[in-house]
Amino acid sequence: MAKRILKSIDKYVGGRVRMRRRMLDMSQKDLGDRLGITFQQVQKYENGTNRISASRLQALTYILQVSVPFFFDGAPQMADHVAKGAAAPSPAYVSGFLADSGGLRLVRALTHISDPALRRSVVRFVEQIVAADDC
Repeated sequence: MAKRILKSIDKYVGGRVRMRRRMLDMSQKDLGDRLGITFQQVQKYENGTNRISASRLQALTYILQVSVPFFFDGAPQMADHVAKGAAAPSPAYVSGFLADSGGLRLVRALTHISDPALRRSVVRFVEQIVAADDC
């Protein structure tokens, strides 16, 4: 098993912890207090610097109100262990975007727009900005 794959999984799981913590408007200190650890340790988990043990992961599922698969949905696959014909993982950029505070704020704001036509207009506007940036 490649060391790089293991590290990327640690970063991915940590990013999912960060994303869910932010979705719940919970600070690193609050999460650390609930886990009985320091906010610095939470930072290390979220950055993928330190691995999250199975018992800690179980505690996180309770505190963050998710199931264990939540932390691995769309995680990088190990080439030797992917079943033939298995579904492709979801793009990592989605999780990265939602783990970012700006991305999460944007998604929250979009979900509060009740008019579907207006929501589509906002998306088209953002796409136009991206297209103009690419020129």
